[in-house]
Amino acid sequence: MNRTTIEDAIFPDCPIRNILARISDKWSLLVIYTLDRSEKESVRFKELQRQISDISQKMLTVMLRTLEEDGYVTRTIYPEVPPRVEYTLTERTKSLLPHINSLLGWALENREPIMQDRKKAAGNS
Repeated sequence: MNRTTIEDAIFPDCPIRNILARISDKWSLLVIYTLDRSEKESVRFKELQRQISDISQKMLTVMLRTLEEDGYVTRTIYPEVPPRVEYTLTERTKSLLPHINSLLGWALENREPIMQDRKKAAGNS
């Protein structure tokens, strides 16, 4: 069973939960963030993999395919030997970026108190 099937099974009647589940997992936002922060319009697969060093090749492939299926990323294949594949953000994703950046800003502002709360909770367990 693939990632899409699992998430569709979890939230079959709730399109909002389904959409949010697919973009708020461990890797999706990081891939989008990395593509946005790139100095180039489009980014090659290996370059993305280097920038997100702790993601496996398989997981990056799954994430990029999922993001492409949902219209967040465009994949362009160039008929070269070896084939060159580049990824770019779509206009849909560019309209999402202010919200992602706002969430990232909030996370940065609240990181220390959240970490302190986690330490307190771990000490009380």
